[in-house]
Amino acid sequence: MRTRRWTRRTTVAAVAAVATLGLAPGCTLSDTSGGNGKAPSGDGRVLAVKIDNVGPARPQTGLDAADVVYAEQVEAGLSRLMAVYAGKPPPVVGPVRSARETDLELLRQFDDPALAFSGAQSKLLPLISAAPLLPLSPGKAPGDAYFRGGGKVAPHNLFVRPEALDADAGTGGLQSTGFTFGARPKGGTPERAATVRFPAARFTFDWSAERKRWLVSMDGAQARTADGKTLGASTVVVQYVKVRESRFHDRSGNITPFTETVGSGEARVLRDGRAYEARWERTSPQDGTEFTTADDGEQLPFAKGQVWVVFAKA
Repeated sequence: MRTRRWTRRTTVAAVAAVATLGLAPGCTLSDTSGGNGKAPSGDGRVLAVKIDNVGPARPQTGLDAADVVYAEQVEAGLSRLMAVYAGKPPPVVGPVRSARETDLELLRQFDDPALAFSGAQSKLLPLISAAPLLPLSPGKAPGDAYFRGGGKVAPHNLFVRPEALDADAGTGGLQSTGFTFGARPKGGTPERAATVRFPAARFTFDWSAERKRWLVSMDGAQARTADGKTLGASTVVVQYVKVRESRFHDRSGNITPFTETVGSGEARVLRDGRAYEARWERTSPQDGTEFTTADDGEQLPFAKGQVWVVFAKA
């Protein structure tokens, strides 16, 4: 069963490009975690940024500085990323793209989050306005927050300066995720490489014992930032969820999928060169997601550092 689920095809996106923007790393969970492995208490919101993830958009800027990276399905078998930052974000993030209905449910687990996005289709905009978040699209952000550049072509060349958004992000905003961080639990099976397949692309995670990270590849090409840094996660979560059609679609008529992140199901957690079969549960949109071991139901801690959550179709 594990092998069949791990290679199952779902929906995500494309691959490689070159950019010229530089990046100074911001805070990650390895920087902000307290002694008990949890994000520290404190005030402030998280800043979530919708990141383009097709070939002309890569390599992205600022992705390595995110605390959490979510990979979600969009139209035509492609994917989009949501990078979540707590505390001081990097100087530049992007390319920034449009929001989806899935984002609104996903972000409910955070307390008063800010969302940076390029826009959304007209029927979705009222839902974004009514959602319990701070929407920061170019029309609602300070004039110097967004800019075009990076040596990319439109629409893959919109970037944001998080500091200019004045979003008041703080490390305490991570408390509501439901994630816990700590020493490697017992059990698990040795894992050196794992691939999650989608109709349009694939994500591969290779364990590097030297770097103590799962190095990220997309469509067979190692993922790097615009300034050449290799993307790597301390923990990778493959969360099996229900993906259904929504009432929205793109200009070409492709139906927008909706990823249900409230409920429960199976997951696979990669950390420290091992794979753990797990269960996930999120009882309401306001709650975080709890991950427990599949055999004894004990809480499954993540390794300190950046977390990638890939939503795969159950």
